[in-house]
Amino acid sequence: MTAYIIPILFVLVLVIAAARKKDSYGAFIEGSRSALSLMANVFPYLLAVLVAVEVFRQSGVSVYVSRAAAPILGRIGIPPELTELIIIRPLSGAGALAVLENIFTQYGADSFVGKCASVIYGSSETVFYIATIYFSQSNVKKLGYAVPVALFATFAGCIIGCAVARVW
Repeated sequence: MTAYIIPILFVLVLVIAAARKKDSYGAFIEGSRSALSLMANVFPYLLAVLVAVEVFRQSGVSVYVSRAAAPILGRIGIPPELTELIIIRPLSGAGALAVLENIFTQYGADSFVGKCASVIYGSSETVFYIATIYFSQSNVKKLGYAVPVALFATFAGCIIGCAVARVW
């Protein structure tokens, strides 16, 4: 059934556009044109974030920060094995997925560590990536509390997620 949802929605949009006598092809072309413009504007910001994340990971700094944070996270109920995932997730979705895969390989998906890792990965977001995309296109130049609040919410979600996984 799920394989048919997108084609059905596509045909439904075309039928509604035809019924309302709208130029769906022209709207599609205009949307594509504005998407290319958006990509050109966002690309430098996105590239800067992606390069910084890759340097952070490849230099090994993420491992050292993870080792330093592990005892603190352990005291609040987060397994020390998850510190690298918690640090990488706000920075990179692909990097966090690689860390998640390593956790599953080493500890198993059904272990407590695997369940916590799943909750952390599934309930958190790539904060810096999203902030880069959104704020590069808005008139807001001072981020203020947006990123710190998003990071705090992500961290609080990690703590609550591991607590729920411990009970569940």
